[in-house]
Amino acid sequence: MTIPKNIPLKNVDQFALAMRHRSAARDVIRDSYERLEFFGDSVLGMIVAQYLYEHHSDWDQGMMSKAKASVVQEGPLAETALRMGLDAYLEISPGEESTGGRKRPSILADVFEAVIGAIYLESGLEKARWFVLEQLNPYLMQISGGNVSPNDHKSRLQEVAQAIWRMTPQYRLYSEEGGGSDKRFRVQVLFDEEIMGEGNGRSKKEAEQAAALNALEIIERNRRA
Repeated sequence: MTIPKNIPLKNVDQFALAMRHRSAARDVIRDSYERLEFFGDSVLGMIVAQYLYEHHSDWDQGMMSKAKASVVQEGPLAETALRMGLDAYLEISPGEESTGGRKRPSILADVFEAVIGAIYLESGLEKARWFVLEQLNPYLMQISGGNVSPNDHKSRLQEVAQAIWRMTPQYRLYSEEGGGSDKRFRVQVLFDEEIMGEGNGRSKKEAEQAAALNALEIIERNRRA
């Protein structure tokens, strides 16, 4: 396996580990990316938190918390992994491949975090910081003007629903699947008991955001029809 040029890693085995899903691992603990992903998630959170602290001295804790959450969630991380071409390097089982695992946002977000963990372990914090800030720069620039919730689809849906129907969307958790870092929550958004959108994510919050986005897309299509 060749390490992509946009990833500052030298250890091929460590990169291969960061790309190996539990479905392709002989031993999930030792041979999958899950431990690296857990570690990388913490490194990522610290780097983004420090960036916000240093670059937005006029923001309070609440503002920084919202900004951090909008950057280090599944959507931006998965989009970044795709842009970097990490999906081509994923090692997954044939079964996972057949169900779209190579393009699954939860897996892509995980491997991006695993890569961060691998970089930190090999080269330290400064190299990991450079990588994170370089790759997530579009999202950091998006929030620099104070738009700290660019992916807050729930708030947008509530505004639209109030304007059109004078109603407040309701969210319902209808399934939980998997375990550990592969745990998935599936949520429906309803208007007066009618399902208007569905979504899934690694947390209930992410699933609700995905469901709200789905509902917004459906509303927009209906408007154009």
